Amino acid sequence: MKDRLVLVAYLLGWWVVRTLPEKMAYSLFWSLGEFVHKRNGKSIQRLRSNLHVVKPHLDEVALETLVAQSMSSNMRYWCDTFRIQNWSKERILGTVTTTNEELLLNPMKEGRGVVIALPHSGNWDHAGAYFCSLGIPLVSVAERLKPEALFQKFLRHREAMGFEILSLDSRSFATLLKRAREKRLIALVADRDLSQSGIDVKFFGKNARMPAGPALLAIKTGIPIVVAHVSCTNQGIHIDFHPVDVPSEGTESERISATVQATADLFAQGISEHPEDWHMLQRIWVDEKQVHAEGSR
Repeated sequence: MKDRLVLVAYLLGWWVVRTLPEKMAYSLFWSLGEFVHKRNGKSIQRLRSNLHVVKPHLDEVALETLVAQSMSSNMRYWCDTFRIQNWSKERILGTVTTTNEELLLNPMKEGRGVVIALPHSGNWDHAGAYFCSLGIPLVSVAERLKPEALFQKFLRHREAMGFEILSLDSRSFATLLKRAREKRLIALVADRDLSQSGIDVKFFGKNARMPAGPALLAIKTGIPIVVAHVSCTNQGIHIDFHPVDVPSEGTESERISATVQATADLFAQGISEHPEDWHMLQRIWVDEKQVHAEGSR
């Protein structure tokens, strides 16, 4: 019954947001973000804790302003994501600006393939739709949602934009390896993995774990790995691309660890510049015993 209620709520909300006039839809989501922020539930406490690590020198008022901005950005992500199927190709292309785009385009033109690693910043669905609108369909992985019908809805939504979405399971990495060898564009959100398979990194001076997948794909296939940081603009999003140096010496394990650390450093650079667009409402640091400022306010 609970799964059915969740499904109905999502589908109803999705339909309403796509049907409402644009200004009204974004106003509704902004108000929802304000409501969630004021309730100060566990997700907001976690967001506050995470942003405090990113910007430790902010005073209480400035930190709370940043939390509110991040929540508004998160709500904008959901509103954009629900409405993007209504957008024309011209709108998708016209609302994206980039830096160092050749790091993606040149290898694809040369038939080499690329693996893109992204943090939970900005709107990665909008970025994916942009890649697809350039005629570069991408492959990605998604964690299976419950209920299953909701996962299938998101799957169809992304496939309609040109994505190939693999379910995160024991078979997904083998398929990603195959796609990499087929010289495809692979885009993976990769700033959090608290499982035993995660790679230990230093992230904003603290211990975190991030997935090995992007590094392992690059090392096993020789395709380049590029970090794409997505931030919000008044018109849409900006994507900032940076190359990741993959060591040529050392054991495979050492090369993977060094590559994941280099990726984490580039994530930190982008997040530091645009902390309001980092939508990390979950635990990320493994040495964290309690949420900073949890229960405060």
